[in-house]
Amino acid sequence: MADFCTCGAQLPPDALFCHKCGKPQREIAGIEPEPAPQPAPVFSPAPAPEIHPPELPPVSFRNPVAVRIGLLLAVAATVLSFLPFFNWLAAGFFAVFFYRRKTGSLLSIEAGLRMGWITGLMAFVMVLITSLPAALSGQFAAAYEQQMKSFRFEDPATAQQMARFIGTPQGIAMIFAALFVFSTFLCMAGGALGAKLVGGNRPASR
Repeated sequence: MADFCTCGAQLPPDALFCHKCGKPQREIAGIEPEPAPQPAPVFSPAPAPEIHPPELPPVSFRNPVAVRIGLLLAVAATVLSFLPFFNWLAAGFFAVFFYRRKTGSLLSIEAGLRMGWITGLMAFVMVLITSLPAALSGQFAAAYEQQMKSFRFEDPATAQQMARFIGTPQGIAMIFAALFVFSTFLCMAGGALGAKLVGGNRPASR
């Protein structure tokens, strides 16, 4: 680079411009623009895994939901014991209804029968607990004898013999055996009816 500008001024070393006239003394390389920053990659969050509720076992005493609902309806059937037979039938029906509503599971006729069996067995246990003291104290026999008198039974001797038999352990066992059959059978019938009406998919109406 020349030590003097064309205007005659002495230039300092490595001068880019003349300090007197401002004439550039050498070409200045253009400043390259800085590259635009690359946008940061956008990471979309991974979809959350679907959480499925644990699958319930089939309707049985190993199914906690079925046991709870059966126990609830057994208590209701015991409270409604003033409606004989109908209370057990309704208990089996509504056991299926509430199980279907609670779990959303479809129930076949077989599952409805099992639900009714659970409910009926628990209902019989409730009857046994509430009625056994009265049976052992002789109240069953007295109630039977009083009922025969109200119906004016034609053979009082036979009525008294039946009342004495009902007061025996064999008679009490026969009464509770009959109650077991009726309670479980009617609850199972109600469960099958519930499975038929509300336990499964209804056909689409046209």
